[in-house]
Amino acid sequence: MKRYTVLSAAFILFAFTKPAVSQSPGTALHQPALAAVNTVPIKATKPVKAELLAEEAFEDYLKDSFDRMDLRGKGLKLAIYRKAVIGFHNLKRSKKVSASKSILSIVDFSKSSRQKRLWIIDLKNEKLLYHTLVAHGQGSGAEMATVFSNKLNSHQSSLGFYVTGNTYFGKHGLSLKLHGMDTGFNSNAYQRAIVVHGADYVSNNFIKQQGRLGRSHGCPAVPQELNKKIIEVIKNQTVLYIDADVNTYASVYLNKSGALAQYAAEHKIFPSSNQASI
Repeated sequence: MKRYTVLSAAFILFAFTKPAVSQSPGTALHQPALAAVNTVPIKATKPVKAELLAEEAFEDYLKDSFDRMDLRGKGLKLAIYRKAVIGFHNLKRSKKVSASKSILSIVDFSKSSRQKRLWIIDLKNEKLLYHTLVAHGQGSGAEMATVFSNKLNSHQSSLGFYVTGNTYFGKHGLSLKLHGMDTGFNSNAYQRAIVVHGADYVSNNFIKQQGRLGRSHGCPAVPQELNKKIIEVIKNQTVLYIDADVNTYASVYLNKSGALAQYAAEHKIFPSSNQASI
């Protein structure tokens, strides 16, 4: 019995004793520590480098595409274009718009109704398709749109991101339904029948007669002669963004991290997966 006890103790001692490591002169005991130091930073910096690369590429894309289309020369502000593109990518990431379309429509209601303040852009081909007049709601102001609402019967325009829907024929002829994406700002658009339609009061002749553009009940009405062409281009799940000088407007679709993740995935930059979700 004592013999087995001694052997068992010897086996346990052998099993839990680290074997001696042969060491070359000048490297004793330092190699394991250096290996640990060298591996940790590599794993930590890879996502950061990818994020920085994606952000830099995205910002370059915004500025370069803006310049290539000469959107500044067409009166569009870079800051508004930037917000619209960020929203476009977030809506695409959340699968609320068509995966096969790259059409982005932008309205700047900080401009006078006498000015062309609607831009329709093909982002994929970097082409400005239409730059034209667009009306705001009667309740939003006369020549300038200064107040906005999401309320029924307000006859005011609503700010924010929209996704285009189906077409139908109504009292204004061919019209395009809109779905407001921003809760509290334009989420009642469908119930309010806020749609894209043509109107004879959206014309240079009306401006000459009245000193301003005609107004709608809140719809972004377009020139009658362009209505069919515009609706054909932007229908069925494309993005419309309406902007103005309003500090109170906020949107989850202006989340840059989400847009960056979508852009990086499309261009195979692959930043880290901890981007904010939409």
